[in-house]
Amino acid sequence: MHAIARVLTSRMWAAVIAVVAVLGSGLVIGFIGSASHDALPTDGYPNGSDSRAAVQLAQALPDTDSQAAVIVFSRDKEPLTGTDLAYAKGRLDAMTSVAGVTVASPAIPSTDGTAAVATLTVAGTSAVAARDAVSEIRKVLEVGRPVGVAAQVTGPAGISADLAKVFDGANFRLLGTTALVVAILLIVTYRSPVLWLIPLTIVGLADQVASSAATHTLNALGMSFDQSTTGILSVLVFGAGTDYALLLISRYRDELRRTEDRRRAMARAWRRTVETVTSSAVTVFVGLLSIVLSLFPATRGLGLACAIGVVVAATFVMVALPAALVCFGRWVFWPRIPRSGDEAMTEAKSLWRRVGDAVAKRPAVFAAATLVVLVVLALPVLGLKTGLSQSQQFIKTPEAIVAAERIAQSFNAGSVDPTRVYTTADATQVTNAIKTVSAVDTVRPGPTGGGVTELLVTLKTTPSSGESQQAIRDIRTAVAGQTETHVGGTEARALDTNDASARDRGIILPLILGLVFIALVVLLRSLVAPLVLVGTVLVTYVSSLGLSWVLFTKVIGFSSMDDSTPLLAFVFLVALGVDYNIFLVGRAVEEARDHGSREAMIRSLAATGGVITSAGILLAAVFAVLGVLPLVALAQIGVIICVGVLLDTLVVRTVLVPALALLLGDAFWWPRRIGHGRHSLAAAGVEATPAEGQPLPKGIPRR
Repeated sequence: MHAIARVLTSRMWAAVIAVVAVLGSGLVIGFIGSASHDALPTDGYPNGSDSRAAVQLAQALPDTDSQAAVIVFSRDKEPLTGTDLAYAKGRLDAMTSVAGVTVASPAIPSTDGTAAVATLTVAGTSAVAARDAVSEIRKVLEVGRPVGVAAQVTGPAGISADLAKVFDGANFRLLGTTALVVAILLIVTYRSPVLWLIPLTIVGLADQVASSAATHTLNALGMSFDQSTTGILSVLVFGAGTDYALLLISRYRDELRRTEDRRRAMARAWRRTVETVTSSAVTVFVGLLSIVLSLFPATRGLGLACAIGVVVAATFVMVALPAALVCFGRWVFWPRIPRSGDEAMTEAKSLWRRVGDAVAKRPAVFAAATLVVLVVLALPVLGLKTGLSQSQQFIKTPEAIVAAERIAQSFNAGSVDPTRVYTTADATQVTNAIKTVSAVDTVRPGPTGGGVTELLVTLKTTPSSGESQQAIRDIRTAVAGQTETHVGGTEARALDTNDASARDRGIILPLILGLVFIALVVLLRSLVAPLVLVGTVLVTYVSSLGLSWVLFTKVIGFSSMDDSTPLLAFVFLVALGVDYNIFLVGRAVEEARDHGSREAMIRSLAATGGVITSAGILLAAVFAVLGVLPLVALAQIGVIICVGVLLDTLVVRTVLVPALALLLGDAFWWPRRIGHGRHSLAAAGVEATPAEGQPLPKGIPRR
């Protein structure tokens, strides 16, 4: 470590390392860039599910290289007129001018006469093909449209096109907003017009390199990802990377108060930070990597991408940032330039020292009061609901979803979006089996080819209801004896998504807790402290979930959480929440060598309180930026993590963890013994952390 620190901060190598980092990143960004992924039909379906098997079986049918677009012509409260229907027919005839579009059915009026539905076929299965074709279809529909008549496009092609459209420029907005938030918070934290530029530049480069490394790795492994993957990756890299940078720069500032030579100060700061940052990054990496056990292809890709991002962020901060900082003098901290001989943070009567002293006087009271507050915040979890319908998945409802809802008003929703059964068995036998289910209204044959038959099943039940899900289960039971028969469609997919999400939570959540516990045991060489820290992080998660649920239902207006939200929020909160505990207890271990375990915790809180609070507020704000993306699930994840990080930073790490540690005393570190045999150096007339070159009393080793 000493040799690496000397290289990173030496007059000869520091500038070289900084320049190589910048130029190397520029080459990666300019010549390699991020990879793209062509979505597969099965990407959105959980592995091993019946609906995924149905999609795979459907590939044997003819025209599987196309998508259906559904047009709905409608008036609000009155029937379509003869002129309206003539307009609809004329516009369908005009669709021959749109490349790759074929009219599959004429406009069929609804029973109430207020709407008519027509079906088109769009060549190609990609989102780009759908977006281009649907854009042209909508232009054709606008020509001569009568006043009061709506002509909207939905169906698989319409939904795919609108999803691609709402993401246009979204990641650019996300990146720009994230960088702006980080810049503002760094300026507020450092109160310097210059210093913030250095960590922001390093973390910004890390973000682009991480995006390139992650997406190319995912492509090489054949794993799925989309624009939301790279969006969350950017937020994580900026959040975690800036946190690590804050920790390093805070320690560098402390060492500048002790040491005149800035290169020696950075070397000391790096040595005292690298273990904490490495331990934190490894813990987050392991936690995120566990997501690859998910049944959802996109979720697995997200886990691996974010794990790569954390490694890249930590590497840039611990290699490029110290080299870049020592290339500049102390003046980069202007106007608050640290001078040798200034009072150390552990000795200063700061806000965090006063908080620590207050907690130390009544640790039992503070621990009990904090736990009561967290339990009260967690109570709303008892009423939490998961599962979003298709119309609830967007922040701003796109045309395709509005059109689908309009169809449901005038048509039997099951006839427009039927349950689809694919089979290689005798179609008549399968049809008869399906008709035995009481919730089935009609069964009609669809396309046949490649030995596969599609059956379109209309249900009597309300879409997205418990009755619809039970109907899907009943149909699957009824056809269970038929050869290679699978049930798909919107309702089947929703059911499988719900079941797979519950399975993921049951496996991945305990696994993450176990892995984080093991990582803390290795880091702290203790059993009690890791149990306490994992327990506090778990309580924080449940409390943030409860408080967020109140915000969603009472303030924002969400009626349910996405199935993926609790799992992803848990992964990020636990992995990142442990970071701050590592920062706190890691410093406490160091302080305990000279001051004993009780005083060490108070001094650690005084020393790290400011930087951890700044890091927590920054991370919370960065994840809140996910709200600029168009999907409700991402906004929900952002809110839960924002709330959770603030709770962890301002309440749990500031009050609860120190209170529990003070209550347990030396038992907090069991079976490890810290702070025995060497404290107090002050009693020997020596500074607790002497300046470089100052001798220590005989028998006391230098750290």
